[in-house]
Amino acid sequence: MTVGVAGGPLAERAQWALATARLDDFQPLLPAEEEVVARLLSGNYDRLGDGSRPQSPDPARVIRASFLRFLMLGGQEGCRPHEKGIRITGAWISEVLDLEACVVFRDIGLIDCHFESTPILRAAIINRLFLDGSSLPGLQAERLEARGGVYLRGAEVQGEVNISQARLGGNLECDGATIRTSRGYALDARATELRNLLLRGATLRGGVTVAGARMAADLDCAGAVIEAAESAAIDAAEAEHGGSVVLRQARISGEVKLVAAVIGGDLDCSGTVVEHPGMMALDISRTAVTGAFFMRGGAKISGALALTGASIGTIHDEAASWPAHGDLLLNRCRYGAFIAAPVDAASRLDWLSRQAPERWGEDFWPQPYEQLASVFREMGHSEDARSVLIVKEKLQRRARRARARNPLWRAMLRVNDNFLAVTVVYGRQPLLAFLWLILFWVIGVGVFGVAEAGGAFKPNSAVVLRSPEWTLCAVPASEQRPFGAPPVAMSGRAAPGQTQLACYREQAEASSYPVFNPLFYSLDTLLPVLDLGQKSFWRPHPINRSGVVAINYFYFQAIVGWALSLLAVAGFSGLVKSP
Repeated sequence: MTVGVAGGPLAERAQWALATARLDDFQPLLPAEEEVVARLLSGNYDRLGDGSRPQSPDPARVIRASFLRFLMLGGQEGCRPHEKGIRITGAWISEVLDLEACVVFRDIGLIDCHFESTPILRAAIINRLFLDGSSLPGLQAERLEARGGVYLRGAEVQGEVNISQARLGGNLECDGATIRTSRGYALDARATELRNLLLRGATLRGGVTVAGARMAADLDCAGAVIEAAESAAIDAAEAEHGGSVVLRQARISGEVKLVAAVIGGDLDCSGTVVEHPGMMALDISRTAVTGAFFMRGGAKISGALALTGASIGTIHDEAASWPAHGDLLLNRCRYGAFIAAPVDAASRLDWLSRQAPERWGEDFWPQPYEQLASVFREMGHSEDARSVLIVKEKLQRRARRARARNPLWRAMLRVNDNFLAVTVVYGRQPLLAFLWLILFWVIGVGVFGVAEAGGAFKPNSAVVLRSPEWTLCAVPASEQRPFGAPPVAMSGRAAPGQTQLACYREQAEASSYPVFNPLFYSLDTLLPVLDLGQKSFWRPHPINRSGVVAINYFYFQAIVGWALSLLAVAGFSGLVKSP
């Protein structure tokens, strides 16, 4: 990023300061200041004492902040800073370094220094700022503009670092830094434009906010220890990341908020531990992750993990890193595939079961099940997809029954749902209806076969039933019955112990009547679309117990046949599935 210095209040203030300050104003110079002036033109004045950060105001290392400001703004003839800028190591800086609204054309390097007061760079325009290894009570740099970056690597800050609304052409690097504050955020970079924010191995008590920031590359907190004070541990809501958000091996106490963010790379939570029990721990709601979401390698989320409305390229996780039951929110979350992760119905149903919609004021979320089934199908796991949808139907129907206020209606819904579950598994396995048809067909073969063997069937023809061949077979051969008009006494035809049906079959006239077949009779009774002729010619005759059973089963099987046939058709067409 190139920052130009045009005419205006900032440039006017810098020029005014340059015109009014004189070296004589700082006389007598302190020993460290004399050393700095003596080495100005050589550019080799970067070390005071042994170069380490001073622990006390050693007179040989004390420099006044006002004197540094004089040099940074250009000094005077014969006392100009080197083209490299101001580079001092190991100084004890007294007073307040106030560069608010100033323009500094060269680098500012105050490395391993101790600041008595918080440096102020609000609305300043600078090249680069190096505060590596320094000790500061804070840093106020709101609306700072820098051609390069700001560096606090290994620094110790006992207060807020505020660089909100800044514009950096390079990175904000805080690798290994320790920043502590008792209120607000330890690092405030809201609405800042920069390339990378690096917090690798840093320790922040008070958290960090980059809400609304725009990063060309990464937010990297690998190995960091971050603890919230009053707000979230990490607030990156509505931030744009051209690269990745890396939380790998970080230890975080408090909420990590990535709501409505845009992540052009990966969201890497490998080995990350987020502690916020009973509250929201990691919130990725409405976030778009172009790459992968990693949550494995010992990652642990103690608290809720919200992916509501998120869009994720691929998920790389493991069961050991999933949140506890009731702490997962997946409603409207979309993702493309599972990579190096459990890809089976049993595992992923356990994953989905960790949701608790009732905790968030809802009764059921069907979309996570539909999304999982869709991903399974795209990955070639059709059976797993069906298993997921069956569970979804069961839970969704349970939620519907729970919403019903009328007990009678609730009972009717229960009967209907149980019937659909047993017969066609809520329409997800319509072929099961054919298995039920086969079962009832076999039962019918047995019932009708036993009834027929016991003579409990009769011709289904009024002509035959009035004929002497059938009528006289009900009379023993030793007896006579009147038959015909006028009545004529005729001898019976049934042998001792012979059933009417068995007797009829021995009559010559019965040879032309269709033969009873229990296999086809049961099939003819069961399937309404078939007409095999058996049902048209034979009917159960309730003359004994087997006949009573057969006639009742006859009606029952006819109803079952219609119901199962319709359910099979409805199952294949999707009519019985939940919308």
